[in-house]
Amino acid sequence: MALILNICLTLFLSSILSANINLIKKENNDSNTTLLVIGGIHGNEPGGYFSASILATHYTITSKNLWVIPNLNKESIIANKRGIHGDMNRKFSHIEKNDKDKEIVNEVKKIILSKKVSLVLNLHDGHGFYRKKNQGSIFNPNAWGQTCVIDQCQLKEQQLFGNLDNIAKTVKDNINKQLLKKHHSFNVKNTNTKYEDEAMQLSLTYFAVTNDKPAFAIETSKNLSSLSQKVFYQLLAIEEYMKVMGITFHRDFVLNEKEISKIIKNYGTLVINHNFLLNLNNIKKSLSYIPIESKSNEFYFSNPLGEVKKQRGKYLIYIGNKLVTVLKPQYFKMSKKCQDRYMFIVDSKKIFLTQASEFYVNNDFKVIKNKRYRVNVIGYYKKGISDESQIDISLKSLNKKYSIDNNGKTYRVEFYKDDEFCSMLLVHFK
Repeated sequence: MALILNICLTLFLSSILSANINLIKKENNDSNTTLLVIGGIHGNEPGGYFSASILATHYTITSKNLWVIPNLNKESIIANKRGIHGDMNRKFSHIEKNDKDKEIVNEVKKIILSKKVSLVLNLHDGHGFYRKKNQGSIFNPNAWGQTCVIDQCQLKEQQLFGNLDNIAKTVKDNINKQLLKKHHSFNVKNTNTKYEDEAMQLSLTYFAVTNDKPAFAIETSKNLSSLSQKVFYQLLAIEEYMKVMGITFHRDFVLNEKEISKIIKNYGTLVINHNFLLNLNNIKKSLSYIPIESKSNEFYFSNPLGEVKKQRGKYLIYIGNKLVTVLKPQYFKMSKKCQDRYMFIVDSKKIFLTQASEFYVNNDFKVIKNKRYRVNVIGYYKKGISDESQIDISLKSLNKKYSIDNNGKTYRVEFYKDDEFCSMLLVHFK
């Protein structure tokens, strides 16, 4: 197997104020051929950015290279709006100096123009089902859904991937062999941008092709019945483009609606300041007394669509356009003298656990006493006890009100040193 470089990291840093682009690189040393996939230029088109996220986290590239930007327009994704500062996909020809999208647009332009980038895919969800002849309000020539979109037929300066029309037709034909339903069929939509579409002259793909970079838009239909269907077709199309480019890969799931639905619903984990862990699956809508600093906190998500928005003193946690939970902070000073691991007895077995980790229990657990630390198991209470180490704790001894999950089976185990916060671990009862 070829050497894999820069495989997407386990954790993705999210900063509330940062406009930096989340570029995930999956590279090999066998070729400079690189596919750039961009999701989320429009915040109300989740098929695009959820598929880009899955591509970044569930695919292994075994030859050539894949670059993924899963959530280009982060603020608009959170708001579930096309563009909170206007249509970002109409700012690639000219952008005003004071435009709030300027930094992101200029940065993605540089990425597109990178010598390594061989072909660009911009992912969208479009209205209706494109048909060359009018077949009603949903199926007609003005629709964008279920299309491979090109700005022109050919790039004369490009030898490898310059025949945009032939590539799009090949992709379209192969997708249509694997349809979920007959009316989901794909077509090629040529906007003939230079001569017929002034709006598209401002777009990302036209910026790419006018700089001799082969570029295509994939448009799945907003009229498909589920998000998983949109993601299915997006991934199907991306895989066909990778085959055209000779990019080999394997994924860790079967490409079908059921498996995609499971992945979309798996929100992953969030680590705050390297010392506080939250499992975002089945988490309660609101959590209180979250020990963090009053400013300069860092949020790390295992899901590349994870974002944080601070609002009225609370931290809103998003995966894509989904508000997962709201954190109500309790401000603490973070200790800089904490140990890296802690000793537990879990179901009668001694184990060591690192900070910001999680563990599973059948019957009970106990934190081994360390004189330098005070232990607080959120949900456990016994009068006169301030340090909850050396106590056998079972599910029955915990108040479900303080669980972090909706099933009342996941709880916080916190460590303090001299009234400064050290770390929090999660315990899951089976």
